[in-house]
Amino acid sequence: MKIKYSIRLLSFIVMFSCNNTSNDPSFIKKTSGRYLYNSDEIVEVYFKESNLFMIWRGAKNIKPLKINDTTFYVKEMNEKIQFLTNPIDQKEYIVLVPKEKNKEISFNYKKLEVGEKIPSEYLNNNEYDMALKGYLAIKENDSLDASINEKNLNSSGYKALRDKNYKKAINTFKINIALYPESSNVYDSLGDAFRKKGDTAQAIVNYKKSLEYDSGNARAKRIIDELKKKNY
Repeated sequence: MKIKYSIRLLSFIVMFSCNNTSNDPSFIKKTSGRYLYNSDEIVEVYFKESNLFMIWRGAKNIKPLKINDTTFYVKEMNEKIQFLTNPIDQKEYIVLVPKEKNKEISFNYKKLEVGEKIPSEYLNNNEYDMALKGYLAIKENDSLDASINEKNLNSSGYKALRDKNYKKAINTFKINIALYPESSNVYDSLGDAFRKKGDTAQAIVNYKKSLEYDSGNARAKRIIDELKKKNY
């Protein structure tokens, strides 16, 4: 009898654990969507057969462990998260559960409105004006934000250039110029993009602009001479 009872109890626990991973329709509707993880990065929350999944930093099908109706453990983040409504703005947020007892929670990651994009998404879609507006807003809020780091943006632009995505490369370098208008390097990079695209005139314009901020840029001088000899 004790053995049978133990088996029944174990079976009940297993069944309850499996069923407990599902979520009710109202929670799914309220929670599904895209959340602003930082100024230019998102976390996407979606559901399959009532089970919660996430997309974060290129990793798809992340399945957090459900702890209770609003709390989940995300191994990839090494964080417990909750889905809560901020009483101040009445918006939905992903909230990190404090690891210290009695520590006040902060509403970390706000849910984006339907159709709302982050600057890098506008940039990827070649929506230059909207991307520029977004990055300038980030700079105004925090000039040290990693998403507007000159070196990082430059690397992104050269990646696009290597992929022969000239429009994205040019737009990326132009945004970098708007953010750092007195940097010799950003004009040099835009010169490279126009040169690779085959626009010699604009390449020379930007190499010369680079020299205005760094007269010792021997590389820019050499390329200008080469382009002039080749095309004039």
